[in-house]
Amino acid sequence: MSAGETTTMADIAEKTDRYERLLADALAAAETGPSPDSPLGQAAAEFREMAESYLADGRHFRDDGNLVDALAAFSYGHAWLDAGARIGLFDVPAEGHLFTV
Repeated sequence: MSAGETTTMADIAEKTDRYERLLADALAAAETGPSPDSPLGQAAAEFREMAESYLADGRHFRDDGNLVDALAAFSYGHAWLDAGARIGLFDVPAEGHLFTV
């Protein structure tokens, strides 16, 4: 492996870890807004389930040494939460780096 490839792998590893933390922190911060029994509350539960599944998948991929798929999974998981926050399924902090709202 050349020096450039080593740097690239180190960059991917750092970014993968950063995106995992971002998704885990966003899951902890996102609170369901609508009543859980309402259709929007059920949609929020489905969005959260998708984000949690992508977090688990990303950890599995990373443990198998597949950093590219791990990074993609963490990114997709965060996208589910961020989209849910933008359409009002989750109450999220307006300040900070966790969400784009």
